[in-house]
Amino acid sequence: MDKDLLKLYSWLVRGKQRRAIIKVVDDIKTPTQIKEETKLSLNNVSDVLRLFIKKGIVKCLNEEDKVGRLYKLTKKGEEIRKEIVR
Repeated sequence: MDKDLLKLYSWLVRGKQRRAIIKVVDDIKTPTQIKEETKLSLNNVSDVLRLFIKKGIVKCLNEEDKVGRLYKLTKKGEEIRKEIVR
């Protein structure tokens, strides 16, 4: 794992909500699906997803839609998720 990825991994594992969310984003998901799987509030899920986008961990596949947005892990996100789920 390179230095930047290690830094991201370290940031992610320090947050209980961040860990919970990355564990369930194993495929394309909506915030509501993530909310149901993690038992977190929709606001918390949305806030974390926004942070994940800024850090390049997830990407929104249909940004133009206001409802039913779909999120998927980036390559960077997949590498980090592999380490966390292990």
